[in-house]
Amino acid sequence: MHFRETAIAGAWLVEPERHEDERGFFARTFCRDEIAAHGLEAAIAQASVSFNPRRGTLRGLHWQAAPHEEIKWVRCTRGAIWDVLVDLRPDSPSRLAHVAVELSAENGLQLYVPGGVAHGFLTLRDDTEVSYRMSVPYHAPSARGARWNDPAFGIDWPAEPVLISERDRTYPDWAP
Repeated sequence: MHFRETAIAGAWLVEPERHEDERGFFARTFCRDEIAAHGLEAAIAQASVSFNPRRGTLRGLHWQAAPHEEIKWVRCTRGAIWDVLVDLRPDSPSRLAHVAVELSAENGLQLYVPGGVAHGFLTLRDDTEVSYRMSVPYHAPSARGARWNDPAFGIDWPAEPVLISERDRTYPDWAP
């Protein structure tokens, strides 16, 4: 696994090291020892999947508040997404910075999202599936969200969403 730091403190882009032959390829997508060697949290308490039949589906921006902050590993297992992280941690050196990267089944990239960092994505293809591994279970009272197009974040999305939940569309302007 190859670990690349992002512009958000503590967030990493992780690329599998593929071993290819006539059968295809084999790659590790998770290794507790390699993760620990980079000082990252390897505990997984919950795994989830999101299936999105329509291109242009937007989910996010979501996170969980303390003391239920979750670390996420996000990977696109079918199709492709424009994945976005926004640093909302009050004491972070990268506060309000955002990172956007294409994750696809073909490139195998995944994002390590630290607690307190909002996460969202826009599907780039029909029939897109996204896999999540989280460090803590979902805790509904701690669930938080910010609007995908809030001017405070300045995110340049590749397209307007065609499908978005009422909740995600109507979050108020960001107020720290």
